[in-house]
Amino acid sequence: MSAIEALRGRIPDFAKDLKLNLQTVLGESSLNDAQKWGVAVAAAAATGHDELQTAVLEDAKTHTIDAVIEDARAAAALMAMNNVFYRFRHFMSEGSDDYAKLPAKLRMQRIARPEAEKVDFELMCLAVSAMNGCEACVRSHEKVVRDGGLTAQHVQDAVRIASTVAGVATALRAAG
Repeated sequence: MSAIEALRGRIPDFAKDLKLNLQTVLGESSLNDAQKWGVAVAAAAATGHDELQTAVLEDAKTHTIDAVIEDARAAAALMAMNNVFYRFRHFMSEGSDDYAKLPAKLRMQRIARPEAEKVDFELMCLAVSAMNGCEACVRSHEKVVRDGGLTAQHVQDAVRIASTVAGVATALRAAG
């Protein structure tokens, strides 16, 4: 039995939809294994739910390479920083463009040089940014992945994975 399958058994009845969705979104999709599992690992890391992160990571290791997993962890970490920063800039843009004129001065080298495929890394960043509610980052990463050859279906499948992983984390916390 896979680690995620075992975890699915612990999802409470009040979250039956999430239990079913978790199986579905990690099943057939327009995404290749690197994209699917990279997004799942990044999303699980972004939830901060240790048990969920461990289960997703264990299964991801059987479906993709270490470089993808490391990129996923980096995407979650960088988006934790960037989503706060760029959401702030977006909030403040209505009253003034003073903040938009200032350089970010935040190191983000990994975005330019991921270990695996650039478009896949950007897709992971997009999914985590959607979870974190950063419109500026979602729009920016969506443009890069679309320009990189991914379709609206790819983007939606990635966000479906991220949203389901986020929901599962919440359900497991709510169950106590």
